Amino acid sequence: MLDIKLDTLLTVAEEKNFTKAADKLSLTQPAVSHHISLIEDELGIKIFLRGKGEFRPTAEGEIVLRYAKRLKAIYNKMISELEDSEKCMTKIRIGITHTAESNLITEALAKYGRLNHNISITIITDTIKNLYNMLENYELDLAVVEGRPNTPNLNCLMLDTDYLVCVLSNNNPLSKKSMVTLAELKNEQMILRLPSSATRMLFEATLVSIGETIDNFNITLEVDNIATIKDLIRKDMGISILPKSACMDELNKGKLAALPIENLSMIREMNIVYNRDFSKTEVLRDIISLYHDSAKIYG
Repeated sequence: MLDIKLDTLLTVAEEKNFTKAADKLSLTQPAVSHHISLIEDELGIKIFLRGKGEFRPTAEGEIVLRYAKRLKAIYNKMISELEDSEKCMTKIRIGITHTAESNLITEALAKYGRLNHNISITIITDTIKNLYNMLENYELDLAVVEGRPNTPNLNCLMLDTDYLVCVLSNNNPLSKKSMVTLAELKNEQMILRLPSSATRMLFEATLVSIGETIDNFNITLEVDNIATIKDLIRKDMGISILPKSACMDELNKGKLAALPIENLSMIREMNIVYNRDFSKTEVLRDIISLYHDSAKIYG
């Protein structure tokens, strides 16, 4: 149903080489070149720039590739839904951020899959930016993210509110206090998320709002994985700033301590984001219900 030229275009973009694309597609190199030329002639643009050691899309080519990926994803989704319809099965692809990976949402999704035998859930972990791109390209059905999308193509439902806290070892003297001050934070070795993470950006933005800067803190390590950060904190290798929801299991089991930070209010929404034409609204309702049931258990 899809034009073979679409596969050729996407494969060339992936391989960054006409000859390699031809080998992968079991086509001749002239056939691949002809497919690309036909697309360029049809659209009246140049898709790729080729030169010595350079192979990249033009600005117009980036637009074409973005929509080509979307077309391919929509087609694959249609085929998948047709196959699922015959089996009375529904497959749902859900994206979550690295923060949400340590949250109750994964437990809620597991419960939902266990309770609904005709549902198959695939969880994909990535950055917020990539999750939004996959949603818009129909590579995901839902995404659980911090904050709200700024595009009119996506809808969202608030799942919960969350806030950042100072997380530290029970052996740290500060853990016996009711809160931690910025002056005390500056004397601690800090293990933080990467600068591109939503957690880190919220922390830095809040500091700026009160005339502070991240440069005044002793950051000894930057780690993308929250589980790794929590493990290092348990070993008293430093303290961190993390969403409280990502530490609930450890806090309830007494493995870590979490304190509010004086003069810093870092509250944010957790939302389920989806395309406007997402039709299975009962899935959203059930997931939110199971999430809140799990939250009650953890108090």
